[in-house]
Amino acid sequence: MAPFIWLCGPISGLIVQPIVGYYSDRCKSRFGKRRPFIAVGALFVALAVFVISYAADLGHMFGDSLQEKSRPRAIAIFIIGFWILDVSNNVLQGPCRALLADLSAGDQRKTSMSNALFSFFMAVGNILVALIYVKENIPSSSLATPENKGSGENSGDDSVEEGDGGLPCFGQMFGAFRDLKRPMWILLLVTCLNWIGWFPFVLFNTDWMGKEVYGGTVGEGNAYNNGVHAGALGLMIQSIVLGVVSLGVNVLARGVGGVKMLWGIVNFLLAICLALTVLITNMAEHTRHFPPNSTDPLPPVTSVKASALALFAVLGIPLAITYSVPFALASIFSNTSGAGQGLSLGVLNISICIPQMFVSFVSGPWDALFGGGNLPAFVVGAIAAAASGLLSIFMLPSPPPDTTKVKTMDGGFH
Repeated sequence: MAPFIWLCGPISGLIVQPIVGYYSDRCKSRFGKRRPFIAVGALFVALAVFVISYAADLGHMFGDSLQEKSRPRAIAIFIIGFWILDVSNNVLQGPCRALLADLSAGDQRKTSMSNALFSFFMAVGNILVALIYVKENIPSSSLATPENKGSGENSGDDSVEEGDGGLPCFGQMFGAFRDLKRPMWILLLVTCLNWIGWFPFVLFNTDWMGKEVYGGTVGEGNAYNNGVHAGALGLMIQSIVLGVVSLGVNVLARGVGGVKMLWGIVNFLLAICLALTVLITNMAEHTRHFPPNSTDPLPPVTSVKASALALFAVLGIPLAITYSVPFALASIFSNTSGAGQGLSLGVLNISICIPQMFVSFVSGPWDALFGGGNLPAFVVGAIAAAASGLLSIFMLPSPPPDTTKVKTMDGGFH
């Protein structure tokens, strides 16, 4: 069921973010082009978090019995809250990215740095949430002994401009696709393959730790839950690496010969890491032990757990690039087209959402076909990541020369 719940994110991103980008490009509110959308998105994120947090209580209020194992009303409320969260997150993030591009005023260095800082603060949020999760769900001793239980912001009136020629939003969006230049098309293709690589691990990382690394079964014994908790620790470590690397994206790009080369290299790193999940799983299976008279396996040996956590940490490097470079390139390439930043980033988001929908639909049946594990989806992800790396290095054009250094900025304060 989880992959289909996750579908709400890609579907809402596919529809909501291009619409929000289109209208934020044309917004003439006295508060600016992007701020009204950011404020509304943040408000509904808070509402969604409240609904999700109290889904069980709200379900009981609407008739769920505390004695029954199945609580359909709580599940329905949770799913509604999850949809609200994903829709509002897309309302929030698209204008935030567009605001960064507006404030950068076409300066490539500022565009790259602003997107890197955006990635950094995403990592800070991830770390804070992971710290809370680890504190609430993992006893302190279990970290050492896993077996313990345990804005082009221009003034104006409060209105939205009509699009040129009166075309509706989706007409403009399809028009933007038609008018895309070759660099943007290649960027969309690289991004699409990149997310086919990423999404299986994003979707099943803690499940992989619980099932393949710890050898547990959902709902039986403690091994699976211990693995999920270890996976949460791995995600926190990954977020720390993500935050650190985000601050050095520009330095890394200069060191390897440009952002397209950097993106290609880290996509190969992603492919290697996804392929290594097969090796780590085999190590875990061959070193797994069971206590007497029990089918619940003992925790994996130290080398297996350390390898899995190291994998999470290393994946923070390509994740930092994934969260910054494609958006910076989309902003830079869109400067040479007629599309606004909001719509251009909305089009880029489509190349992220479609692979997520594809993976959500096919990963479950695909894994079931090969015995119910997560490895088949990871292997497909590794192949896609390697293809993305090749396209990035050999086909993705380098950004055009930065002309902002030789001309006076005339946009005023954004």
